[in-house]
Amino acid sequence: MDQSERSKNIKAVVRVSSGNFLEMYDFMVYGYYAKYIAQTFFPTDSEFASLMLSLATFGAGFLMRPLGAIILGAYIDRHGRKAGLILTLGLMAFGTLSIAVTPSFAAIGIAAPIIVVIGRLMQGLSAGVELGGVSVYLAEIATPGNRGFYTSWQSASQQVAVICAALLGVVLTGFVSPEEMKLWGWRVPLLVGCFIIPVILWLRRSLEETSAFNKMEKASSTAEVFKLVGKNWKLVGMGMMMSIATTTTFYVITAYTPTFGREALKLDAFGVMVVTLCVGLSNFIWLPIGGMISDRIGRQKMLFIVPSVVILTAYPFMVWLTRDPSFGKLLAVLLWFSASFGLYNGSMIPRLAEMMPHKVRTAAFSVAFALATAIFGGFTPLICTALIEATGNKAMPGAWLTLAAAISLAGAVMARKRRNYDADLINTRIEGAPEPAV
Repeated sequence: MDQSERSKNIKAVVRVSSGNFLEMYDFMVYGYYAKYIAQTFFPTDSEFASLMLSLATFGAGFLMRPLGAIILGAYIDRHGRKAGLILTLGLMAFGTLSIAVTPSFAAIGIAAPIIVVIGRLMQGLSAGVELGGVSVYLAEIATPGNRGFYTSWQSASQQVAVICAALLGVVLTGFVSPEEMKLWGWRVPLLVGCFIIPVILWLRRSLEETSAFNKMEKASSTAEVFKLVGKNWKLVGMGMMMSIATTTTFYVITAYTPTFGREALKLDAFGVMVVTLCVGLSNFIWLPIGGMISDRIGRQKMLFIVPSVVILTAYPFMVWLTRDPSFGKLLAVLLWFSASFGLYNGSMIPRLAEMMPHKVRTAAFSVAFALATAIFGGFTPLICTALIEATGNKAMPGAWLTLAAAISLAGAVMARKRRNYDADLINTRIEGAPEPAV
């Protein structure tokens, strides 16, 4: 590949991944400041109940993801990757702005939490297809033998968002008092996200449609997309199972960390934010490595090895952390989980894109991932908080990770004989592979 072609591909990766950055930035900000959002919009006599309401609203956005995946995924599969990704950005921007500027419960009463919930639902609708749309786009523009590396930048762009949100959190925690954080400080990161929306819109408008989409046969109607996704429900179910480890691990080590570190482990808020920042950096490093390894040794090996290691280590490591919590222990444990996340995700995302029939590649991919996120990943902060409260065992997030890894390992075993639709060859079958369902 010559220099001009390489430069063109790099620009395309940046443009398409920029929206992923905003989506994850908004979700991380909500997770990081759940305590302050709870006090602002969901005040109750119980601090625990208030926090649970805030975390439930965080999770509610994930319930919209399957709906966004099928509806917006069908739109992208019929009208193009570029058009769909611009649409998702608009919905995302609406949700972010509504949460950032809504007055408190004390100011406008019940209208405040209603507006916040609607904003989260709009974010969830958009996010349902954002990851799938970006992953499919990157898979379709990837050069031969590098699809894992290319698609890894979908998740890597999210880690840039984690880093930026955590870095801003470190600054705010260091310079803004707790009382000021409660009053207005938590809104600053959301407003920053609103200010960068025009830049990302400009980047996405300059995207070129993929040659794979231009050449492939499209579904004749949205109804046909729905029918094909339904016909391939077993394939979507396998994809959902494979995705659970990624979504659950990600939200444990990012969105849930500030709440877990402060509320369960009673660690210093500044130190916990520093840990979250380090996790974002670690994820950013491991994801491309995971993608490259999958390109060299194959997806399936990593999809077996990584979940097996997590099953053996997640709970014991969390027990070690919670017996005598410290900044160093929290950092060490989360960096271990970060490595497992990056290595697994680097193999799972391209495998998921390769598994799906071309007419419904975006919709089927997005539905599988959205269901995993809605059922497991998105409610991870809520479930882990509830498990700790119910059992008194602060190591329960490790048990939750173990369960997620076991389900994904089972999904990988079930999907091991499923051959690929090869995006490099514009969706033709690999020589000798059995014909997948369509």
